[in-house]
Amino acid sequence: MKHWLFLATAIVAETIATSSLKASEGFTRFWPSMLVILGFAIAFYFLSLTLKVIPIGIAYAVWSGVGIVLITTISWFLFGQKLDLPALVGIALIIAGVVIMQVFSKVVSH
Repeated sequence: MKHWLFLATAIVAETIATSSLKASEGFTRFWPSMLVILGFAIAFYFLSLTLKVIPIGIAYAVWSGVGIVLITTISWFLFGQKLDLPALVGIALIIAGVVIMQVFSKVVSH
């Protein structure tokens, strides 16, 4: 179970780093740039811990799927990125894919 917490920590850190990347304005703003560096360092460290137990394909699928949903949500609220119906359907399909993998796949270590 702790490896799933490590993966969740990696995803949150990556989400903070990616959001800060937008706010850094091409690394021209100091504090957002520092958050990018720190966030990605934390994300990759915790991802490496996750990969000791969870297969890389599964970990990366969850990482990218959840990360896409979180970044898109943050972009919507913080940066004013508007989503149309196809984008919302696509996000719903990503969520469905992660859930299906977690619930039904025998490859996923529970």
